[in-house]
Amino acid sequence: MKVVLSQTIFANVATLPKSEHHDRIVPRLRILPEGEYPPDDRPVSDMDSNGWPRTGRNKALKAMRKAFALHIAGDQHLGSTIQYGVDDWYDAGFAFCVPAISNIWPRRWFPEEPDKNREPGSPKYTGDFLDGFGNKITVHAVSNPVFTGKNPSNLYDRATGYGIVRFNKTTRDITIECWPRFTDPANPGAGQYTGWPVKINQMENYNRKAVAYLPEIVVEGMVNPVIRVIEEATNEMVYTLRIKGNTFRPKVFSEGKYTLKIGDPDLEKEKVFEGVQSITKESEEKFEVTF
Repeated sequence: MKVVLSQTIFANVATLPKSEHHDRIVPRLRILPEGEYPPDDRPVSDMDSNGWPRTGRNKALKAMRKAFALHIAGDQHLGSTIQYGVDDWYDAGFAFCVPAISNIWPRRWFPEEPDKNREPGSPKYTGDFLDGFGNKITVHAVSNPVFTGKNPSNLYDRATGYGIVRFNKTTRDITIECWPRFTDPANPGAGQYTGWPVKINQMENYNRKAVAYLPEIVVEGMVNPVIRVIEEATNEMVYTLRIKGNTFRPKVFSEGKYTLKIGDPDLEKEKVFEGVQSITKESEEKFEVTF
């Protein structure tokens, strides 16, 4: 299971009131009580994020999703879990921006414009959005600052905290947790920030819609092999994945012929098969490989 680490995420999950045009206002914005929503916040294009330039951002995401990788970062002072979109929403991986353990810059995400495809009962700020740069993002959870009435306010009201990510290598499930600073996760009654934990599967980190498929690969003599799929028309690596078990049905994104490289680099064993023709989803054709 793969993870990409970087200083910050490749989107700008932040809003400001329409009357404000500079991020320097952030420490002076009123922190709202739970459930209150500002009337006119809009997504902003803050160069402190890595949402720009979009060409570079999208190129990076296309590379990351080929490894089915989760993205973990920080630096935004605002905890968030999002899914990236490149050409369409949901076609790239998930990202977790951990909150700051001490926060002097309490950013927030309260877009005025309604989202698309928000889950029933979820906060208004979740769903499908364009950030201030026009990047497609699906927002699953955000640790917005909340007025608590506790002192000192600078610690309790600025959404300070930390993240924990749990990887289940048996099921390939990923659990993303976001904890307030003064919360002990070992306490059975401890609560995370609203919206967490977020649970996904490794395969959701490349959720791009398939155009065609390759025959189901059945591997004998090797468990959890690595499969590399290469499009022959472009000589481009479509993706690489250490599968779970010994069967896998590769999806591809254009019709044509593909090269399959199947094996285990740790064992220095690999077999290469060229000219594998794409097929329809309904086909039951199998591709058997024996080591």
